[in-house]
Amino acid sequence: MKKVTKAVIPCAGFGTRFLPITKAVPKEMLPIVDTPSLDIIVDECINSGITDILIVLGKNKKCIEDFYDYAPELEKILSKAGKAAQIKVINNLADKANYFYCRQKEMNGSAMAVLAAEAFVGSEPFAVVYGDDIVFNGDKLPAIGQMIEAYYTTGKSILGVQEVEAKEAIKYGAVIKGQQKGRYCEMKGVIEKPALEDLPSTLVSLGRYVLTPDVFDYIRNTKPAKNGEIYLTDTINDMAKSVGVYSYEFEGRRYDTGDKFGYLQANIEYGLRNNEIGESLTKYIKELAKNL
Repeated sequence: MKKVTKAVIPCAGFGTRFLPITKAVPKEMLPIVDTPSLDIIVDECINSGITDILIVLGKNKKCIEDFYDYAPELEKILSKAGKAAQIKVINNLADKANYFYCRQKEMNGSAMAVLAAEAFVGSEPFAVVYGDDIVFNGDKLPAIGQMIEAYYTTGKSILGVQEVEAKEAIKYGAVIKGQQKGRYCEMKGVIEKPALEDLPSTLVSLGRYVLTPDVFDYIRNTKPAKNGEIYLTDTINDMAKSVGVYSYEFEGRRYDTGDKFGYLQANIEYGLRNNEIGESLTKYIKELAKNL
């Protein structure tokens, strides 16, 4: 069985829920305290054994490439100011992994963002991690690392899931459950954003996949949704019925940073964990709560 060393991070979307800031700043670069949410995703991949990362970009997102590149001019300024520690920090970004980039020329669905990675992936299994889903695991194995281990166990494509409330489940791809054992579930299928009365379960897809390379053929045969987009969950649904797919309920505190409330939750909770501001933020929240 081939090792999973490649990850694809789709970052082509417009981020319309965060307009007007996302007119100029990619949503993946919006900070969680002082770190772009994308960089938290990149760290998750690297700490899971990923060495090569393809970031799928849309228009006006060149700043993502710049973020993971060297900056000689900035280094000179920092060097003159005696800020060697900061030079080390910015160079560490470029040295974390091998970065690759491609353009999703048309915003025609999540499956098409993955299809754009076919030449990069080749015949290897690979991870897909969405840039607006952050999972905090502390010192434990990251979410995508857990799923890579699940792939090694099953040899099948893996859909990362967690249980959520029914009112939340209708916003995601909900799993049609088959045989279940522990955190593993042999899927019968998955329904994208079902109506509440059609909800098959509250086990939902949350932006983490480990996929076998045959997924590309399935994407090419996936029918577009009514809005014309081709969804990765629809492709996974077809694969589940044909070659088999497992869902794996990963551990970790997940934040939907594509949602304003989820984004604020992430900033507050990451801030509370931050060595520099955590204590002050805790005191502030306690004082603020007295007046609510």
